[in-house]
Amino acid sequence: MHTDSLERIAREMRCNVLSMIGEAGSGHPGGSLSCIDILTALYFGGVLKHNPTDPDMAERDRFILAKGHAAPALYATLSKAGYFPEEELKTLRKLGSRLQGHPDSSLVPGVEVSTGSLGQGLSISCGIACGLQLQNQPGYVFTLMGDGECEEGQVWEAAMFAAHRKLGNLVAIVDGNGLQIDGRVQDVCNPENICNKFAAFGWETCEVDGHDIGALIDTLSKIKAADTNSPHLVMAHTVKGKGVSFMEDEAGWHGKAPNAEQLKAALDELHTENEVTA
Repeated sequence: MHTDSLERIAREMRCNVLSMIGEAGSGHPGGSLSCIDILTALYFGGVLKHNPTDPDMAERDRFILAKGHAAPALYATLSKAGYFPEEELKTLRKLGSRLQGHPDSSLVPGVEVSTGSLGQGLSISCGIACGLQLQNQPGYVFTLMGDGECEEGQVWEAAMFAAHRKLGNLVAIVDGNGLQIDGRVQDVCNPENICNKFAAFGWETCEVDGHDIGALIDTLSKIKAADTNSPHLVMAHTVKGKGVSFMEDEAGWHGKAPNAEQLKAALDELHTENEVTA
């Protein structure tokens, strides 16, 4: 698919993220918007092997959203890919809805694991990747973490385990937007250079512009083609609230829904951008 088409998909998903959070009156727009381009590259750029008509296909790749509070981004992606109707996005966080504030694997097709407790996603991904290897099964495991999440000690236990078990079928992507709920990551509990730390644990690492869909596809595709025995860490440099000027790089939009006026302004901005680039 041409990059322009992928960028259009990403903008549409950003609109869906904002609309569903606005409808719900709660949610996490900042970190959802920052990872949309990563999800676009994975699901629509030919990187992730998946099948919406057969979500449990044995030879599929797995995607684990470690930063489970960015569930709106995953829901927008899965609906766009055909796992469930886009109309269902309006039910986010509502009583009886499948689309809870954090993804539930028992309810939503395409959701591999229920996540939300930060720090646990990489460990879960290690277990799945290790299990696939033990069963001689194909498939890569991609997990998306937050840079603030890398303050969790369990992340580094998992990093040690993955290198020790030579989990070359594991790819961890860090949504490096530099912010968490309490402010800048470097001010809350500075993890320093995350790439260097993973490399010290025995991982192969690289950095990429997390909003350059073409570069993301190229980077992730090369990792799959390399077929090495080392786990892979991709530091994706992103902007929290990407796509909406008044939300960008603002920690205050970590977990706050836009009101009606703000939602209209955000959607107008995204629609204008779409018209200019179409």
